[in-house]
Amino acid sequence: MTNHIEPVGTSGAAKITLRTAGELAEALPYLLGFRPDDSIVLVALYKGRFGGRVRLGIPERSEDWPSVAQQLARCLVGGCERRDGRPDSVVAFLCQDASARRAAPVPSVVERLRPLAQLLRTECGVLDVPVTEALCLSDGRYWSYCCPRPDCCPPEGNTIAADGTSVMAATAAYAGIHVRQSVAELTARLAPLETALVPDQTRALDAAAMDLVPRILAGAPREEVEAQTLSLARLVLGRLADAPGVDDALDADLRDDELLAHDEAAALILGLQDRMTRDRVAEWMEGDEAPAALRLWRALARRCVGGYGEHAAAPLTLAGWVAWSLGDTVEADHALEMALSVDPHYKFARLLNEARSEGVDPEPVRQSLRRIRADREAEPATSEVTVGDAAGSTPTEPGTADGTTDEAVAGPVPEAVGEEARSPAVVVPGGVEDPGISRAARGLAAALRRRGERRSGAGTRPARAGTRASRRPAGRRTGRPQSRGDG
Repeated sequence: MTNHIEPVGTSGAAKITLRTAGELAEALPYLLGFRPDDSIVLVALYKGRFGGRVRLGIPERSEDWPSVAQQLARCLVGGCERRDGRPDSVVAFLCQDASARRAAPVPSVVERLRPLAQLLRTECGVLDVPVTEALCLSDGRYWSYCCPRPDCCPPEGNTIAADGTSVMAATAAYAGIHVRQSVAELTARLAPLETALVPDQTRALDAAAMDLVPRILAGAPREEVEAQTLSLARLVLGRLADAPGVDDALDADLRDDELLAHDEAAALILGLQDRMTRDRVAEWMEGDEAPAALRLWRALARRCVGGYGEHAAAPLTLAGWVAWSLGDTVEADHALEMALSVDPHYKFARLLNEARSEGVDPEPVRQSLRRIRADREAEPATSEVTVGDAAGSTPTEPGTADGTTDEAVAGPVPEAVGEEARSPAVVVPGGVEDPGISRAARGLAAALRRRGERRSGAGTRPARAGTRASRRPAGRRTGRPQSRGDG
C-alpha cells in the first residue's frame, strides 16, 4: 500500500511516500499534530493522499463500541463528503498503552481492541468506504489487524521508529511541522487541579458565589460586576506578562498558578459567567495581549475545582478561541472539546467548535471584535449595550447604525431566540440552558451560514458514549476525549 502526506512548509513542495504499516504508525503524530493516547483515530484517503480525520477516546465499556464505531464512521465520511467528496478508503488506528489498562500485557491490549477494529471496518464498509489498514499502537510497537502473515506482522508486534530518526521526522521538521505533547499532557494544562490547592480554592469560589450571585439576583447593575472583573483581569494579565518566561509547559503552568491568588481566580471565574464580560475579554486575542490571556484562561480553567466544574466552560472556550486566533489549532480543538464536555449547551463553544470543523477562518470574528472594541473606545457612553446580549436587550442586526456588516457579524442566529432568550446575562452553570448568543458568536454563525449555503449536506460529530475514557496524568484530572473532523 502506498500513501502520501504533503507537509505544508514554506515552499509547499515537501512530499513523503509511505509504503508500510510501520511508516503509517510513525506518521500518525505528524498527521494530528500531537501524540494520541487511548484514542481511536480514523484518517480518510483520497487516491493515496491523506484527507480528513477524526479522533475520540476509547470507551471503557465494550458495550459502547458499536455505537461509537458507527458515529465515527459517519462523522468522518459525512465531513469528508461535505468538504472534499467521498474518500476512497480509510486507515484506522487504535492507540492504547498497556499502562492505561492497569499494567495489562501488551498482547492483551491488542486482542482486547480487536473487536473494536472489526466494528470500525464494518461501519466504514456499510458506507462503501473500505478500511485498507487497521493498526494497534501500544508501548512503542504496532500490530496490523488486516495482515495475517506472521513474517510481516509477528505476534509480538513491530517497533515504531524512534522519534527524530526517520525521513518522516526530518521532512516534517524541515516543513515546520511540530508534534505537540500527548493528549493527557494537553488535558493537564486545562483540567481542574487535583492538588493541595483544591480545598482553599473551593472555599474561595464559595465565598465569591455567596457575594456575587445574590447581587445578580437582587438586580445589581451588571456593568458594575463587569467593571470589577475586567479591572482584576487586566491586573492579573499584566502580572503574567511581566513574569519571566519558562520553557517547560508544566513548570510554566505551576508558575502561573503561583501568580494567581485563590480569591482572584474565584472572582474572575464567577465574573466570566456573564456573556458580555466574556466577549470583552475575548478581544484579547492578538498582539501582546494574546499569549498572557491564553495563560490566564488556562489557569482559570484549572481553578474550576470541586462543584464548580461547569464554570470552566467560559475560560476553556476563551482558551480555545485565543489558541485558534494564534494559529494553534491543536490546543484550540482540545480546549473547545473540553468546554463542551462540561457544558454541551455553551453556544460560543459550540459555534467555535463547528467553525473549526468546517475550516472557517477566524479573521471575520477578529474583525467583529476589533470593530466592537474600537466603537466602544470611541463612544464609551453608548457602546456597552452592543457587546453581548444583556437582559432585556435586543441584539443589533447587521447593517444597522452601529456600522457592522453581514461579513463580520451574523444576521439570524442559528437557533431560535424567542421570549425565553431574555434571561440574565449571567447564567449560573447547572441551571437552565443559556439561550442567549453573543455578538462574537454571531460572527461565527454568519460564517457558518454562508459556508452552509455553498455546501449542501452535513456530517455529525461522534457523541460521547458510556463512561469517560480518560487517563489521569499525575496531579490533574483529564477531560473528555476530543473528536475532530478536519484534522
